Amino acid sequence: MKLCFATNNANKIKEVSHLLGVEFQLLSLQDIGCHEELREDQSTLEGNAQQKAAYVFDNYNISCFADDTGLEVEALNSEPGVFSARYAGPQRSDEDNMALLLERLDASPNRQARFRTVICAFIGDQKHFFEGIVEGEIASAHNGDEGFGYDPIFIPNGYSQTFAQMSLEEKNKISHRSIAVRKLVDFLQTNS
Repeated sequence: MKLCFATNNANKIKEVSHLLGVEFQLLSLQDIGCHEELREDQSTLEGNAQQKAAYVFDNYNISCFADDTGLEVEALNSEPGVFSARYAGPQRSDEDNMALLLERLDASPNRQARFRTVICAFIGDQKHFFEGIVEGEIASAHNGDEGFGYDPIFIPNGYSQTFAQMSLEEKNKISHRSIAVRKLVDFLQTNS
């Protein structure tokens, strides 16, 4: 089955292609000839995922899915949440985002946080949502060179390493995105 992942993020495509398996042919936006930046201007993760998936489905007539992910920090009233990618400004710099988050969290003893991913999939003419959540805490400093986004400062519960200190295989066993993608794959296998 051909399935387009509506993202320009090469790191996300790499993670998800490891999870899908051989029965699915994962296509990128470039593979289908979509070269524009998909809008993410909704107020929720669900809204952004649906906006991107609907655009690709409506304009390219292909089964597709899109995700949006937010880091929700308890002591910051669930910030940065839906604004995670652009928390420190429109330049979308991972380093700037992490620096701002660590600065705002500096005086707080509460480091609890969670990553939440929402996937919206358009399969045929049906729309479906899948969610993945991983609980953890924010480290006091960057650790690790793997991953992307906030991975160098997020330590999942039950682990002493950040996501950025884990291999892709280790991260994919427990990550928010992998949980949501596995739900999508289970749905596709059951309904195809």
